Amino acid sequence: MTDAAPPQSVPSRAMMANDRASAALGMTVERDEPGHAVVSMTVRDDMTNGFHITHGGLVFALADTAFAIACNEDASVTVAAGADITFLKSTVAGQTLTATAVRRVRAGRTGLYDVTVVDETGDAVAEFRGRSFTTNRTH
Repeated sequence: MTDAAPPQSVPSRAMMANDRASAALGMTVERDEPGHAVVSMTVRDDMTNGFHITHGGLVFALADTAFAIACNEDASVTVAAGADITFLKSTVAGQTLTATAVRRVRAGRTGLYDVTVVDETGDAVAEFRGRSFTTNRTH
C-alpha cells in the first residue's frame, strides 16, 4: 500500500488546497473524477450536538464538499445554487462518514448532483441533492 494521494483533477486540487473549512474538519478526498467524488471524515467529539450525535450541519458540510469537488471538473469556477439534505440515521463520535457525489445532469451552466453519505458499515446516513451554477470565473 502506498501513501500517495488519490489522483485529483487540477481545478479540484487547487480548490481543496485553499479549503480551510474542510481541512479543519479532517476531511480526506478519497476519489476525484469529473462528475464524481468521494470524501470521508471521522466524527470527533467536538462535532456532536447537545444529544451527543453528529451535528447535522457537519454532515451537510461533508456532503457539500463532495458535491463541490464533483462539480468543479473544468477550468470554470462552479458554485452551489442550492442544496437539500435528508437525514436518515444519526451517528456519534468515532464513526467514519463517507460522502459519494455523482453528477446526474450538467446542461449549460447548471448541474444536478446527488450525494449519499454512509457510515463505516455502509448504512445510509443522509441523502443530499445539490444544484450547481458555473460562473464566468476561472480557477
